[in-house]
Amino acid sequence: MAKISKKRKVANTKVDNEKLYSLQEGMALVKDVNTAKFDASVDLHIRLGVDPRKADQALRGTVSLPHGTGKTKTVLVFCTPDKEEEAKAAGADYVGLDEMIQKVQGGWTDVDVVVATPNVMAKVGKIGRILGPRGLMPNPKTGTVTMDVASAVKDVKGGKISFRVDKFGIIHSSVGRVSFTPEKLVDNAKELLQTLVRMKPSTVKGTYVKSITVASTMSPGIKIDDKSI
Repeated sequence: MAKISKKRKVANTKVDNEKLYSLQEGMALVKDVNTAKFDASVDLHIRLGVDPRKADQALRGTVSLPHGTGKTKTVLVFCTPDKEEEAKAAGADYVGLDEMIQKVQGGWTDVDVVVATPNVMAKVGKIGRILGPRGLMPNPKTGTVTMDVASAVKDVKGGKISFRVDKFGIIHSSVGRVSFTPEKLVDNAKELLQTLVRMKPSTVKGTYVKSITVASTMSPGIKIDDKSI
């Protein structure tokens, strides 16, 4: 059994597992109980009353966080030569087609987001087995398959994130860093949660948002009262 550090023991005593905290309280507390020596990610874990096995309830989408994620994302753009300068000017870190596909086939996947133009997706599809399991496959639903590569790159660099429900009906998403103020974390969390509410499938019956938990990379989970949002 893993040994619990002294800092983690102290952090655990500050969190009441039986209490539902307001979003503002939760974000202030997650900063207080963080034990990491680095600028840890603050993540929301939202359990939804959906059945991911049903196509219309397998939620996935994107949201632009008002204060960004606190992390600069590395972007790869697959496109034809006429789009390369546009992608580079927008801030893409890697741009190309055949040579980049060969690089990925060789095992390289050191990027956070992959964008592609529709006319190269046939070629990109050949490396779907590599990109897919890593959550990097471009998809029109997340805005990463588009002819407007400049806007796609700028959105990602500006704080646009993608999310998808897992097989248990839970959305896991970063909403910032522990260095953010509680107010910025609250703003980002509300933007994500309100987006999910707007996306509620018409076929969902009963409670839609079942639970919300916030935690940093190395902190105990803090239960959030959905009525505070």
